[in-house]
Amino acid sequence: MAAPVDPSNVEQLRAWDGNQGDLWTARAERFDEGVAGYQRKLLDAAEIDRASKVLDIGCGSGQTARDAARRAADGSVLGVDLSSRMIELARELAAREELSNVAFEQVDAQVHDFPEAHFDVAVSRHGVMFFGDPLAAFRNIARAVRPGGRLALLTWQPVERIEWIVAFRTLLTGEVPKPPSSGPNPWSLSDPDVVRELLTAAGFADVQLAGLAEPMYFGRDVDDACDFVTDQHASLLDDLTADEKARAIADLRANLAEHQTERGVYYDSAAWLVEARRS
Repeated sequence: MAAPVDPSNVEQLRAWDGNQGDLWTARAERFDEGVAGYQRKLLDAAEIDRASKVLDIGCGSGQTARDAARRAADGSVLGVDLSSRMIELARELAAREELSNVAFEQVDAQVHDFPEAHFDVAVSRHGVMFFGDPLAAFRNIARAVRPGGRLALLTWQPVERIEWIVAFRTLLTGEVPKPPSSGPNPWSLSDPDVVRELLTAAGFADVQLAGLAEPMYFGRDVDDACDFVTDQHASLLDDLTADEKARAIADLRANLAEHQTERGVYYDSAAWLVEARRS
């Protein structure tokens, strides 16, 4: 990776430019399908117009950046992520969709030298919870957004409100998940007070959080969903004996069957839609 990475994000780089990024690249379509219920609400909150300059932080395979590019037809979109494989896929998909106003770069948004006061909007779909130094990261993002520009984020609510993660972790490990109390993790921005304090200190104003609840898609049927879930959570099965693994997967399949609908396998989830304005 040619661009600089802050020392506090080296472990995240190792994960997202390694096995984690490989998984998310291979399963990009399924991950996008999973959170599709949140997508329009995030983009509407961003208030992207035809001439907007948009920054997508933690863009992954680029679904949000590409959707933003369609809204900003006369503007531009930059998607950034630590994963080289996801950035490569994002570029391929943008080219396939003939979107010439979107670009992707593998950078650490915490320290990258974005042009100052350049972007009208910064967005992120579950991509800003993993910074080693969140305050430094959001200060850097704020510096890149023009005064009065907008910030629109999706972050997860507390883990106990997210049915799928509680179910899968409990079924595969026998223990109710307990997220880390600090450091980069999917729930690091699940406390509204923490989010308000962080963004205000970073240079944003009018910070608002709205609770959203959307069902998440995991597969067309039990077989499809089980294949995806065990792939996503493979590390939880690594230390189990063959008998323990067989029992855990059998329990998982039974639970997936209880969530089968005519449209596929769905579980409840809960996220915060975070909106703010650059001071």
